[in-house]
Amino acid sequence: MEGVELISFQIISAVGSARSMYIEAIQLAKQGDIEGAEKLMKEGEAVFVEGHHAHAKLIQQEASGESSTITLLLLHAEDQLMSAEGFKIIADEMIDVYKRLISLESK
Repeated sequence: MEGVELISFQIISAVGSARSMYIEAIQLAKQGDIEGAEKLMKEGEAVFVEGHHAHAKLIQQEASGESSTITLLLLHAEDQLMSAEGFKIIADEMIDVYKRLISLESK
């Protein structure tokens, strides 16, 4: 396996792990572990960036004139990338809500 297939799998693996970390971070925040949630979000972001870099590599190849075959696998990788990015945004918002809730409950 090489080329677009390999990069697609790299994207899927990285952003899938990141998305799982974002979901777990929400669960930690729900349990009141804001510090753990924020730590997991940072770890997820680092893993997400790996997938983003792999994606950027494909874009750079195409911009330099190398044509890529669009496959279902590549489309799936793109979908997973966007899904993980959406989960990050939602997780950030949910953690903020749980922080506020914890703060209000402690008063």
